[in-house]
Amino acid sequence: MILPAIAAGVGVAVIVMSADPFIVRAQDAAPEAVQSAPQPAAEPAPPPDPAAELAAKRDQTRAELETLSKTISLSTDKVSTLQQSIADLEKSTESIRQALIDSAARRKALEKQILESEKKLADLGVKEDGIRRSLHERRGLLAEVLAALQRMGRNPPPALLVTPDDALGSVRSAILLGAVVPGIRKETDKLAADLASLAALQTASAAEKTSLTATMTDGIEEERRMDLLLAENDKLSRSNAAELGAERKRSEELAGKATSLEGLVASMESEIASVRDAAAAARQAEENRKLLTDEQRAQAKALADSGVPDKNRIAPAYPFGELKAKLEVPVTGDILRQFGDADGTGHEAMGMTVATSPETVVTAPADGLVVFAGAFRSYGQMIILDAGDGYHLVLSGMDTINTRQGKFVFSGEPLAVMGAKRVASATALALETNRPTLYIEFRKDGKPVDSRPWWTAKDTGKARNDS
Repeated sequence: MILPAIAAGVGVAVIVMSADPFIVRAQDAAPEAVQSAPQPAAEPAPPPDPAAELAAKRDQTRAELETLSKTISLSTDKVSTLQQSIADLEKSTESIRQALIDSAARRKALEKQILESEKKLADLGVKEDGIRRSLHERRGLLAEVLAALQRMGRNPPPALLVTPDDALGSVRSAILLGAVVPGIRKETDKLAADLASLAALQTASAAEKTSLTATMTDGIEEERRMDLLLAENDKLSRSNAAELGAERKRSEELAGKATSLEGLVASMESEIASVRDAAAAARQAEENRKLLTDEQRAQAKALADSGVPDKNRIAPAYPFGELKAKLEVPVTGDILRQFGDADGTGHEAMGMTVATSPETVVTAPADGLVVFAGAFRSYGQMIILDAGDGYHLVLSGMDTINTRQGKFVFSGEPLAVMGAKRVASATALALETNRPTLYIEFRKDGKPVDSRPWWTAKDTGKARNDS
């Protein structure tokens, strides 16, 4: 009866009756554990830079997702259903364009989900790597702990109540274990916790990948729907293919001669018939709007705010100056550079640059007349919208343009698609990324202005270098 009390005094009373295999086996192995105590660890390596580690993991995750996207395809039944849904649409310009706007909104939402999943997977990957690195750095200590546990298992101690003759040896072991076992248990508990965390992270990653695959499949379906809608819209708008071809050729000639954006816009509005006529009609519509009574203007604004303005309009629903904090960035992605930031060439950026995923859809940020759509000098593929009130919106860096000059487009309408990688253009120089980048510039009366006041709160953010 006294011996258990002595054992309790050195902190291992539970070894007498406990069913815990760790403590029962710990008695007799204490001397070996003491002899094989881990040596002092070497000087630890400097911790990795979290930002650089996350950026590298995002690159790796993005590459894996791009590979995954190439393996996803729509079934024949799904394609047939899409084709039938487009065939059932009313074949009018208004219905097709509204369907395009709705499709673009769904596609951007899916692209946002994919981008968020990409970030989440990268974050989970960094945490996994951190645990694995911690286990690797402690491999010497963990080897000692596991070896001690193994020796305890091979040499089970005598139990006090079963073999009283060995009581003295048991007490000696207990006294030694009073100093050794707590350290071993602490490391064992930490190891178990790390392994549990690693398993939980792996489970979360697997679940996120499953969800992401479903989202990517929906995105491919929406992309296919948009392609079909664009084809229908092209059929409706192709009234005179020869005339449009001649205009496109003439606009290319003017773009080759123009030395500045101002010169390009001026030449388009004076020498391209469709742009000139549409601009004149838009200006007349703006003048007519100014003649409205206050009550009529309030009604028009309320209709525009409701999200269902007149789909036959040929001028912006309301003045561009009133749209501050209401516009959505035309692509889903990460803002790399803002207006006024250093552009890497010793100058300040005249617009903002957004890094996107491959083949991201580009939508019109506001109602506007397309005064130019095509390649222009170092800007690459570029679209210029006349948004009224002396404002022009410049978008460049796209791969494929799905609109034409002289066309009036609505806010949210798809205009273009990004490419698979960054276009080598003057506006994208010195960016530490190979991702596609969209350059956005707002101009008021020919001078660049900061676009940040116009974006919704969810789209504004500090520019950051993101590879």
